[in-house]
Amino acid sequence: MTLIEGKRLLLRAATLDDLDYIMTLQHAPENLKFIVPFSEDYHREIISSNGSEKLNVIIEEIDTRQAVGYFMLREMDSPFIEFTHVIIGRKGLGYGREALNLLLKWTFEARKYHRGWIDCKEYNPIALHLYESLGFVREGVLREILLTNGVWENLIVFGMLDREYFNRH
Repeated sequence: MTLIEGKRLLLRAATLDDLDYIMTLQHAPENLKFIVPFSEDYHREIISSNGSEKLNVIIEEIDTRQAVGYFMLREMDSPFIEFTHVIIGRKGLGYGREALNLLLKWTFEARKYHRGWIDCKEYNPIALHLYESLGFVREGVLREILLTNGVWENLIVFGMLDREYFNRH
Protein backbone atom coordinates (compact mmCIF):
# COMPACT_ATOMS: atom_id res chain seq x y z
CA MET A 1 0.00 0.00 0.00
CA THR A 2 1.54 3.29 -1.13
CA LEU A 3 1.20 6.13 1.38
CA ILE A 4 2.58 8.95 -0.77
CA GLU A 5 4.68 9.41 -3.88
CA GLY A 6 7.22 12.11 -4.70
CA LYS A 7 9.57 12.87 -7.60
CA ARG A 8 12.08 10.09 -6.95
CA LEU A 9 10.69 8.23 -3.97
CA LEU A 10 7.54 6.69 -2.65
CA LEU A 11 6.63 5.64 0.88
CA ARG A 12 4.76 2.38 1.27
CA ALA A 13 3.71 0.08 4.08
CA ALA A 14 6.27 -2.66 4.68
CA THR A 15 5.40 -6.27 4.02
CA LEU A 16 6.88 -9.42 5.49
CA ASP A 17 9.09 -9.58 2.39
CA ASP A 18 10.79 -6.39 3.65
CA LEU A 19 11.68 -7.85 7.06
CA ASP A 20 15.23 -8.93 6.14
CA TYR A 21 15.92 -5.49 4.66
CA ILE A 22 14.68 -3.74 7.81
CA MET A 23 16.76 -5.98 10.07
CA THR A 24 19.87 -5.49 7.89
CA LEU A 25 19.46 -1.69 7.97
CA GLN A 26 19.00 -1.65 11.74
CA HIS A 27 22.12 -3.69 12.39
CA ALA A 28 24.44 -2.04 9.87
CA PRO A 29 27.29 -0.53 11.94
CA GLU A 30 26.80 2.95 10.44
CA ASN A 31 23.16 2.94 11.59
CA LEU A 32 23.30 0.93 14.80
CA LYS A 33 25.17 3.63 16.72
CA PHE A 34 22.24 6.02 16.20
CA ILE A 35 19.25 3.77 16.96
CA VAL A 36 17.98 1.18 19.39
CA PRO A 37 17.10 -1.82 17.20
CA PHE A 38 13.83 -3.65 17.60
CA SER A 39 13.55 -7.42 17.40
CA GLU A 40 12.43 -9.27 14.31
CA ASP A 41 9.35 -10.46 16.23
CA TYR A 42 8.41 -6.86 17.05
CA HIS A 43 8.68 -5.86 13.37
CA ARG A 44 6.75 -8.96 12.30
CA GLU A 45 3.98 -7.99 14.74
CA ILE A 46 3.84 -4.44 13.34
CA ILE A 47 3.83 -5.58 9.71
CA SER A 48 1.10 -8.14 10.44
CA SER A 49 -1.08 -5.60 12.29
CA ASN A 50 -3.72 -3.39 10.72
CA GLY A 51 -1.38 -0.37 10.91
CA SER A 52 -3.66 1.74 13.07
CA GLU A 53 -1.16 2.18 15.93
CA LYS A 54 2.25 1.40 14.43
CA LEU A 55 3.50 1.13 10.88
CA ASN A 56 6.80 0.19 9.25
CA VAL A 57 7.28 2.27 6.12
CA ILE A 58 9.63 1.42 3.27
CA ILE A 59 11.24 4.23 1.29
CA GLU A 60 11.50 3.09 -2.31
CA GLU A 61 12.94 4.52 -5.51
CA ILE A 62 10.15 4.97 -8.02
CA ASP A 63 12.27 4.18 -11.09
CA THR A 64 13.95 1.02 -9.80
CA ARG A 65 11.43 -0.11 -7.13
CA GLN A 66 14.50 -0.61 -4.91
CA ALA A 67 14.16 -0.04 -1.16
CA VAL A 68 16.49 2.74 0.01
CA GLY A 69 15.43 3.13 3.66
CA TYR A 70 12.71 2.76 6.23
CA PHE A 71 10.79 4.58 8.98
CA MET A 72 8.72 3.38 11.86
CA LEU A 73 5.63 5.35 12.78
CA ARG A 74 4.04 5.08 16.22
CA GLU A 75 1.15 6.62 18.19
CA MET A 76 -0.91 6.68 15.02
CA ASP A 77 -4.16 6.22 16.97
CA SER A 78 -3.90 9.71 18.51
CA PRO A 79 -3.69 13.28 17.18
CA PHE A 80 0.09 12.86 17.41
CA ILE A 81 2.51 10.71 15.45
CA GLU A 82 6.05 9.69 16.32
CA PHE A 83 8.64 9.14 13.60
CA THR A 84 11.31 6.70 14.71
CA HIS A 85 14.02 4.65 13.07
CA VAL A 86 14.63 7.04 10.23
CA ILE A 87 17.23 4.93 8.43
CA ILE A 88 18.47 5.60 4.92
CA GLY A 89 20.34 2.75 3.29
CA ARG A 90 21.57 4.70 0.26
CA LYS A 91 23.20 7.71 1.86
CA GLY A 92 24.43 10.93 0.27
CA LEU A 93 21.71 11.21 -2.37
CA GLY A 94 19.29 13.48 -0.52
CA TYR A 95 16.88 10.61 0.09
CA GLY A 96 16.57 11.38 3.81
CA ARG A 97 15.41 14.93 3.15
CA GLU A 98 13.06 13.91 0.35
CA ALA A 99 11.59 11.02 2.35
CA LEU A 100 11.02 13.17 5.44
CA ASN A 101 9.38 15.88 3.33
CA LEU A 102 7.05 13.24 1.89
CA LEU A 103 6.35 11.90 5.37
CA LEU A 104 5.54 15.39 6.66
CA LYS A 105 3.22 16.02 3.72
CA TRP A 106 1.44 12.71 4.37
CA THR A 107 1.29 13.44 8.13
CA PHE A 108 -0.19 16.91 7.97
CA GLU A 109 -1.94 17.13 4.59
CA ALA A 110 -3.27 13.61 4.04
CA ARG A 111 -3.73 12.33 7.59
CA LYS A 112 -4.38 15.67 9.37
CA TYR A 113 -2.27 14.94 12.46
CA HIS A 114 -1.87 17.82 14.90
CA ARG A 115 1.72 17.06 15.90
CA GLY A 116 4.63 15.00 14.65
CA TRP A 117 7.69 14.36 16.73
CA ILE A 118 11.03 12.63 16.54
CA ASP A 119 14.02 12.14 18.80
CA CYS A 120 17.69 11.87 17.99
CA LYS A 121 20.89 10.98 19.81
CA GLU A 122 22.75 14.17 20.59
CA TYR A 123 25.89 13.09 18.71
CA ASN A 124 24.17 12.62 15.34
CA PRO A 125 24.93 15.97 13.67
CA ILE A 126 23.58 15.02 10.25
CA ALA A 127 20.15 14.11 11.62
CA LEU A 128 20.08 17.08 14.01
CA HIS A 129 20.78 19.47 11.13
CA LEU A 130 18.27 17.77 8.83
CA TYR A 131 15.42 17.88 11.34
CA GLU A 132 15.97 21.56 12.15
CA SER A 133 16.33 22.48 8.45
CA LEU A 134 12.93 20.85 7.78
CA GLY A 135 11.28 23.02 10.42
CA PHE A 136 11.26 20.71 13.43
CA VAL A 137 11.55 22.66 16.68
CA ARG A 138 14.02 21.47 19.29
CA GLU A 139 11.77 20.89 22.30
CA GLY A 140 14.11 19.50 24.87
CA VAL A 141 16.55 16.87 26.02
CA LEU A 142 15.76 13.53 27.59
CA ARG A 143 18.83 13.34 29.78
CA GLU A 144 20.56 9.98 30.14
CA ILE A 145 17.54 8.09 28.85
CA LEU A 146 19.40 5.32 26.99
CA LEU A 147 22.07 3.01 28.35
CA THR A 148 24.30 1.95 25.45
CA ASN A 149 27.37 -0.17 26.08
CA GLY A 150 27.50 1.01 29.69
CA VAL A 151 27.19 4.71 28.78
CA TRP A 152 24.09 6.83 29.46
CA GLU A 153 23.04 8.83 26.41
CA ASN A 154 20.81 11.86 25.87
CA LEU A 155 18.10 12.19 23.26
CA ILE A 156 17.13 15.48 21.67
CA VAL A 157 13.36 15.76 21.14
CA PHE A 158 12.01 17.63 18.11
CA GLY A 159 8.42 18.42 17.29
CA MET A 160 6.38 20.01 14.56
CA LEU A 161 2.79 21.24 14.83
CA ASP A 162 0.38 21.25 11.93
CA ARG A 163 0.31 25.06 11.81
CA GLU A 164 4.12 25.17 11.72
CA TYR A 165 4.10 22.78 8.78
CA PHE A 166 1.48 24.79 6.88
CA ASN A 167 3.27 28.09 7.60
CA ARG A 168 6.34 26.67 5.82
CA HIS A 169 4.37 25.25 2.89
